[in-house]
Order: sequence, then structure tokens, then C-alpha cells
Amino acid sequence: MKDVISSPTQSALNSLFDAFNAHDPESVSAHFTADAVFDRHAGTAPHGDRHTGPEAIARAMGDTFSAMPDAHWAVLGHWDCAPGLSVSHWVFTGTASTGQHTLCEGLDLYTFEGGLISRKNAFRKQTN
Repeated sequence: MKDVISSPTQSALNSLFDAFNAHDPESVSAHFTADAVFDRHAGTAPHGDRHTGPEAIARAMGDTFSAMPDAHWAVLGHWDCAPGLSVSHWVFTGTASTGQHTLCEGLDLYTFEGGLISRKNAFRKQTN
């Protein structure tokens, strides 16, 4: 069952995930403020790889779409937690060019400013 919030945030998050699944880095980055911070689920720092600003976010997502041409996020729900703070729950699937398949469940924490995302912090569980 898909549980979604009833607010302008629902439209923004649905549109963001549509852009993810369309593999459209520019449409993804259009959802973010000029100084947005996007912390990936993994990386060399405790917060994961960090991308700041729409251009860096577009490059990072373009790299993801190239590395996993079948990448797909199935939304399980979106929720407002407090004014300007929302959560998305999803399942990600994708296959790398090496043939390694990824299947994981995750959450994204979002901070919104003026209808755009100013911070996205991704967390996920992954099978071994």
C-alpha cells in the first residue's frame, strides 16, 4: 500500500521520483535550491558523498544513471514530519555494468525551503 502526504510536498516528491525514474539529471536538480546539500547513502565521509548545488547534484545523478541504466526507485510513501521536513520511503533496484544487482530499501530525509529541497540525506539497507 502506498501512503502519501497531502500537501504541496507530495507533488514535489512525486515529481522528484518521476525525474529519478526517467533518468533525467537536469529534472532531478531542478527540485533543489541553489545551495542545496545532497548527502548520498555511502561515501568516504560519515555523511556519505556530499554534493552541493544543482549542478553537482545533476552530475552525481547522471553518473548513477550511467552506472546503472535500469536504476529504479519504487516509492512506498512520503510523509511530512514537521513544517519543511519530509521523509520518503522507497525500494531501489539496479544492475551495474558488471552485472552486480542491487536491491535495497531506504529513506530520504528532506528539508524544504520555498517549495524546493535545500537538503536531502539518504539512508539505505542493502542485502549482502
